[in-house]
Amino acid sequence: MTDNVENLILEHLKRFQASMDRVERRLDEMNARLSNLESAYASIMQHLTHLAAADAAQQVAIDNINMRLDRIERRLELTH
Repeated sequence: MTDNVENLILEHLKRFQASMDRVERRLDEMNARLSNLESAYASIMQHLTHLAAADAAQQVAIDNINMRLDRIERRLELTH
């Protein structure tokens, strides 16, 4: 009788261990996917930062063009 109980407990423990192994593998997969998402997010943020810098540079160039145009209009007395 004790052998049957011990075998039953051993079988339950084996199933539990197999289940835990599956959970651990799945957790490892999820961690890998999360790491990939974090890397992609960092890359997107870096790209957005570069776009913002390019936008700022273009705005400075536009402001310089506007100042030059204003000076030209004043010299030619085209302003009202």
